[in-house]
Amino acid sequence: MKIGTDGVLLGAWCPIENNPFSVLDIGAGTGILALMLAQRSNAQQIDALEIDENAYEQCVDNFESSPWGDRLFCFHAGLDEFMDEPEEEYDIIISNPPFYSEDYKTESEQRDLARFKDALPFEDLVEAVQLLLSENGIFAVIIPFKEEERFIDLCAEAELYPVKVTRVKGTPTSEIKRSLLAFKRYELSVLTAEELVIETARHQYTEEYIALTKDFYLKM
Repeated sequence: MKIGTDGVLLGAWCPIENNPFSVLDIGAGTGILALMLAQRSNAQQIDALEIDENAYEQCVDNFESSPWGDRLFCFHAGLDEFMDEPEEEYDIIISNPPFYSEDYKTESEQRDLARFKDALPFEDLVEAVQLLLSENGIFAVIIPFKEEERFIDLCAEAELYPVKVTRVKGTPTSEIKRSLLAFKRYELSVLTAEELVIETARHQYTEEYIALTKDFYLKM
């Protein structure tokens, strides 16, 4: 499981102004989001959820090798199992969900599980957040821009409303590819969407991208 730009963006961008005590990373993969929030916040309980066995084992290894191992825990389970007996509410729920919805599938079952939307439908994710998010909690996610309107509508049905929107472009001239979205249980009267450009040329990162992510790279 490689570290992707989407994960780094979301982990660095996720709002933490509610000073979270508890965090849940749904579909943790390598655990990068949980690790980034451990680095950024004082949250004492940081749980991660991962269904794939290889990814789960790698996530646990990464947690145990980190300086924040005593605050991090990974569950080897699917979201449906995890929700069967919900005992906690979380101040931040964060997810970089698998959202590739093309009709073809690869020869690798593990890659398919990680990459295709049927591994974690948006409806299931939003239902879980509605159940598990604390009263003043924040739900943060990164999705394809083309799915933004539908996802916001889905969240509205669960009485979750956008409080921060950043649309991501690879270069100044490319089309918007991703939407970074943060939701709370109450609605803002005014919401202004922002735009973030990653590069001006290959490996020539913008000042905004560097400022956002520099705390997480050894070389930038």
